[in-house]
Amino acid sequence: MSPAHRGIVRDALGIGIASGAYALSFGAISTTAGLTLLQTVALSLLMFTGASQFAMVGVIGAGGSVWAGAATAALLGTRNALYGMRLSSLLGNRGLKRALAADFVLDETTAMAIARDSAPESRFAFWATGISVFTLWNLGTLIGALATHALPDPKVLGFDAAPPAAFLALLAPRLRAREPIAIALGAGLIALVCLPFVPAGIPLLIVAALVVLLGFRSLPAQRGGRPAREAGPPGGESH
Repeated sequence: MSPAHRGIVRDALGIGIASGAYALSFGAISTTAGLTLLQTVALSLLMFTGASQFAMVGVIGAGGSVWAGAATAALLGTRNALYGMRLSSLLGNRGLKRALAADFVLDETTAMAIARDSAPESRFAFWATGISVFTLWNLGTLIGALATHALPDPKVLGFDAAPPAAFLALLAPRLRAREPIAIALGAGLIALVCLPFVPAGIPLLIVAALVVLLGFRSLPAQRGGRPAREAGPPGGESH
């Protein structure tokens, strides 16, 4: 293995370990929100996008319907489709391999792939990171869910407050400029205004839809230039 590939594997393992540690909290939060062990594990295996998974169990944990949770998760997952458009020409996958690659399109794999200087290294970084994150994310989910099931009443330890805390943890690293701070404050205000008038979980769905529309509006301004290369793997865990 070349030195470049060894460096990629090292970074991919580091990202995978961090994701696995984060997945421990997802497993605990999901079971506390009322999902069974099987449902929690299946969600990580099949949905496999952390922010959307946290959104779905957050809505369910707040008393919202499964459909509201799924719709919110789908809206948050639209950014992965945009990543896929960027990665499609870079990876050059076809057929079954293309379908498998679609499941690995995440914040982390995208950042690792576009940070490379050549197409072969980009492909290697994408797959190494995807396999690492997928394996350790699902292992972490299983361990977190099993640990919570072993407790007589997880709510006694305050785990029922974990879903909103998880959202704050996802949000905090991104509040480093005026625009994201303004968007976060505006989204919070809209959710608070909607809260008395709509069922549980719907305020988050409304806010997610508005933020996605705002994101699509900003796309024309970004198409003029090539996306900036990342210096390395992302600091936050959101995939």
